[in-house]
Amino acid sequence: MDPLIVGVLGIGFLIVLLFARLPIGIGMGLVGFLGFGWIIGFEPALGVLKTVPYTTFSEHALSVIPLFLLMGAFAFHSGMSEALFDTVYKCIGHFRGGVAMATIVACAFFAAISGSSLATAATLGRVALPEMRKYQYDDALATGAIAAGGSIGILIPPSIILIIYGIITEQSIGKLFLAGFIPGIMEAVFYIITIWYLTFFKPHHGPPGPKTTTRTKIKALANSWEPVFLFLVVIGGIYKGVFTPTEAAGIGAFGVLFFVLLRKRMTWMKFKLSLNSTIKTTGMLFLVILGAMIFGYFLSVSNLPVEFAHLAGNLPVNRYVILAFILLITLLLGCIMDSMAIVLLTIPVFYPLITSLGFDPIWFGILVVRVTEMGLITPPVGLNVFVIKGISGVKIGTIYRGVIPHLIADLLQVILLIAFPQIVLWLPSLM
Repeated sequence: MDPLIVGVLGIGFLIVLLFARLPIGIGMGLVGFLGFGWIIGFEPALGVLKTVPYTTFSEHALSVIPLFLLMGAFAFHSGMSEALFDTVYKCIGHFRGGVAMATIVACAFFAAISGSSLATAATLGRVALPEMRKYQYDDALATGAIAAGGSIGILIPPSIILIIYGIITEQSIGKLFLAGFIPGIMEAVFYIITIWYLTFFKPHHGPPGPKTTTRTKIKALANSWEPVFLFLVVIGGIYKGVFTPTEAAGIGAFGVLFFVLLRKRMTWMKFKLSLNSTIKTTGMLFLVILGAMIFGYFLSVSNLPVEFAHLAGNLPVNRYVILAFILLITLLLGCIMDSMAIVLLTIPVFYPLITSLGFDPIWFGILVVRVTEMGLITPPVGLNVFVIKGISGVKIGTIYRGVIPHLIADLLQVILLIAFPQIVLWLPSLM
């Protein structure tokens, strides 16, 4: 059988396995092994199974993953999110829709230390939703803001998906982190503008909270400056070349632990929970990376990515039409698949095409993650939406009604990022 046909059948079989809820790492590894064995032979395929785990996990750069996960786990279990929300809420909560706006800002800050959209949505949902209900916010506005704000977690550095993208495509993780900074801030600004627009026409949907004195605001800032300081140290250190992303992750994890111990927010039980969650998530992600590497070997011998790039590159259309098609596929997959699965499944196929069309791989990585974020709040799956439903008990349809305005804002931002690539590439170019 033609290797190209085997490659197409392999991707189809993998999609079936993913719909059957087989873990993505196992699914990619299984399909990669069987496909490689079918094309080259099963003895060489066994050789791949023997060598790939060692060559993959002996890379020092991979240690950035557990360190950033540990940093986020310490922040999550120590209650740092409550202090963040309280500070922002006291500064802007008195505006119309202010509590929802404060939620978006707190999500952006917490994302900068957690790197996880689901953790950001779940944590800030438990903190912000009671406040919005206290002031009788519309359920759609309240839950939509939390679900959308939580999605910022995989774009603002540190981002685990950006790390995975960098490993697969062999791009600089430091440059990817810097590239995601401005788009992440823009995303939060777009969401805040959306809330302002919604409450301008329907003020009763987002009543203002009480005003606070300047002294109270300063006191609140004094209670939550640590995350901002750590974020500036981590990203500033990478930007200035003072330390590598791995070293930055170690400094960030130690810094969070130091500050939560200083404020007596960490107990022995919370410390153990942080370590356990880090170990479990690291194991899962490493299995996914291993499966993706084996699957990559299969795609390579099938010649599918090269043929796909050649075919698409010769189409009589503008390269931006092809880019739009790729992003549309990514968005549609986001409606039915997990964001990690999307990146691991599509990047090995699309990346050679993108580079052959002359697009910047750093810029493309941010675009893919940005569109993948939209999948976190897009029907019919929208993992963030299900997280918020579990926390709030609000009907799923009401939450989706709340996120639609934010999806429109997302689409506008993606168009801006495509039209003006320097929004993404300016900071990395200064490294």
